[in-house]
Amino acid sequence: QVQLVESGGGLVQAGGSLRLSCAASGRTFSSYAMGWFRQAPGKEREFVARITRSGGSTYYADSVKGRFTISRDNAKNTVYLQMNSLKPEDTAVYYCAADQDSIGRVVVVETRRYDYWGQGTQVTVSS
Repeated sequence: QVQLVESGGGLVQAGGSLRLSCAASGRTFSSYAMGWFRQAPGKEREFVARITRSGGSTYYADSVKGRFTISRDNAKNTVYLQMNSLKPEDTAVYYCAADQDSIGRVVVVETRRYDYWGQGTQVTVSS
């Protein structure tokens, strides 16, 4: 089992940047593919980005491609989401999630495919 704790959210003006972090407990972090999701008020939780266990492959939602970058440091049990050129429509609670994937899938966007979730961190982008 793994526990996930997000941090780094906050209020930023449109065009600004934030870096989210997600710290994982346990010694098996490198055995999980990691994803970031977000949920805006009144909307379903949606996929943002995913990174494979080794960090060798990533996948992004079209809405954030070219603006967001997911990365991980397995030595620190941490996954990051660098968010640049933020827009008001990026406002949401951001969640990290762990997928105990054994075969290196890259494109996994469904929430039900992820085994563990953090509590979320609020990101608010003002216009």
